[in-house]
Amino acid sequence: MAETPIQFGILGCAEIARKVSRAITLAPNATLYAVGSRSLEKATRFAAANGFPPSAKIYGSYEAVLDDPDVDAVYVPLPTSLHLKWAVLAAEKKKHVLLEKPVALNVAELDQILEACESNGVQFMDGTMWMHHPRTAKMKELLSDPQRFGQLKSVQSCFTYLATSDFHENNIRVKPDLDALGALGDVGWYCIRAILFAVDYELPKSVKALPGTVFNKAGVLTSCGASLLWEDGKVATFNCSFQANLTMNITAIGTKGTLQVQDFVIPVKEDSAAFSAGIESWFNDLVTGWKTMPSEHVVTTDLPQEALMVKEFSGLVADIKRNGSKLEQKWPTLSRKTQLVLDAVKVSIERGLEPVEL
Repeated sequence: MAETPIQFGILGCAEIARKVSRAITLAPNATLYAVGSRSLEKATRFAAANGFPPSAKIYGSYEAVLDDPDVDAVYVPLPTSLHLKWAVLAAEKKKHVLLEKPVALNVAELDQILEACESNGVQFMDGTMWMHHPRTAKMKELLSDPQRFGQLKSVQSCFTYLATSDFHENNIRVKPDLDALGALGDVGWYCIRAILFAVDYELPKSVKALPGTVFNKAGVLTSCGASLLWEDGKVATFNCSFQANLTMNITAIGTKGTLQVQDFVIPVKEDSAAFSAGIESWFNDLVTGWKTMPSEHVVTTDLPQEALMVKEFSGLVADIKRNGSKLEQKWPTLSRKTQLVLDAVKVSIERGLEPVEL
């Protein structure tokens, strides 16, 4: 007999919640059960527009979702400034927490969220979707192969997009009271995670923000970058911005190989994603071209990465709920390391681009 799917409640009707609602519908072990908004009318419209079943519960507050005993887990796409309050409250109500990124305004807030999840026996995971694409595992195979890739030397990551004038005026990502981390939190989070992924989640020795930081008139970051340094000499840089063409790159360079990916956050195609591998690259005899060409690797998937994220999370929740399994520590650990580096970049910017030790 098929097991009952994990029943999700969604707190709020953010734009990203449309995508995750579809993901919950697509995931084989999850179902849309409830949605709550400060406006019952808005919640009702959201449910009707996003494939909620007729039996779904529609609530006019976030509290009502958390008070529903049949909600197993909540997806929280609220502005970052509200994450601490609602993620902690969800954990205290014994709801497993899938929290949109950036997960908190700083690591002190995140530690409170993680402590609430741990002490209440609920699973935590952040909404970094690309981590769950099968391409990511294939890229890790290359990075971990001493014969093909060798020793990692440097990583560069970039996530930029050209935001509209309306975005710069009205979006929550540029409002200091809602998402004070701006571009660093929205797109820089992905760059930092990509770098940590490439270095097998070893924290850097130091972080230094790069020149060229841009703030809006409210003091929120709209463009920034940083360099990271490790004890063994590895280096990494990233750039993130709301002011440049859509770009989502990772380049990881080893002694024997180079990994390049052009669309790491959101693949160009939903059902397949590619990366290139240059192995022992070198020129031809006349140095008019390359003797060893990079190879392209295409990885297909039956489910989009956001549905795979929901599937993974729901599987963990089901194991805890039905088998008494321990909480999976991988996901809170990765979130915390990402937040630590993000915090260091922010401090470096505030200190006039001084290096910050971790």
